[in-house]
Amino acid sequence: MTVTAIAPRNIKLIAFDLDGTLTQHKSPLEPSARRLLDELSAKYKLLMVGAGACRRIFNQMESYPIDIIGNYGLQCAVYDAEKRDIVITAEHTKPCDRESVTARVEQLRQKYGMTKYWGDSVEFHASGAVTIPCIGTKAPIDEKLAYDPDRSKRRAIYEEVKALFPEYTVFVGGSSSFDMVPAPYDKYYALDSYCRENGLKHENVLYVGDDYGNGGNDEAVFESDFPAVAIDDYRTTPEILKFLL
Repeated sequence: MTVTAIAPRNIKLIAFDLDGTLTQHKSPLEPSARRLLDELSAKYKLLMVGAGACRRIFNQMESYPIDIIGNYGLQCAVYDAEKRDIVITAEHTKPCDRESVTARVEQLRQKYGMTKYWGDSVEFHASGAVTIPCIGTKAPIDEKLAYDPDRSKRRAIYEEVKALFPEYTVFVGGSSSFDMVPAPYDKYYALDSYCRENGLKHENVLYVGDDYGNGGNDEAVFESDFPAVAIDDYRTTPEILKFLL
C-alpha cells in the first residue's frame, strides 16, 4: 500500500518487523531508527512483531521499551517500565512429530540433491517451530550467503515444501533455509489476535515490514486488509514514515 492511501488519523498502533525494516539483520538499532521510534511513540502505540523469541528481539534492540510479539505469536511480552525489562505474558508450544518431519526433510533432500550439508539436517525449536537449513545447521557463513542470495532456488520449490508440510506455515527464511511454524501461526494471525484482544480494528493498525515477497514472513500481512508500508532498505525507513509525524 502506498503511503498516500494511508490515513494517519485512523492509526492507533504501528507494528514493526525488525531485521531489514528497522535494522540490518541481527544488528542493534541505529540512532536514526531509535529517534524514529521515540518520535512515533509520542503519537502511537508501538509493537514489534517478530519471527524470533521476544528476549532475542529485546536484546537486539538493546532494551528499547516496546511490547513484543515473538515466534509468530507463540510468545508475547510487555515492557515493564519499572523493571526496565520485558515480562513474558504468553508462551505457547506445539508438539512436533520429529520422526515424521525428519523423514520428509530427507525426502526433500534426496529429490533436490541437497544431500551434502554441514551439521544437522533439521533444527527443532522448543516452541514447536522447525528450521530446514538447506546446507545444514553448521554451514560456514560465506556458504550460507552464497547459497541463494535472491531466494530463487527456494522459491522454485516453495509450493512443494508447503504441500509436504501442511501442518506448518512455511517461509523462505534467511539466506539458506525454510522456516516453519505450527499452523495457523504467522504474523497475520498474531496481529489479528492482538487486535481482538485489545479492541482494535485492522484499520487502526499500520504494519511496516520488508519481507513481503513470495514466501516472506511479512507476506500474509501485506496480502490482508491491514494497512502496510513496504520497506526495501532499512536505512530509508525514517524518511518513508515521516508522513506519520
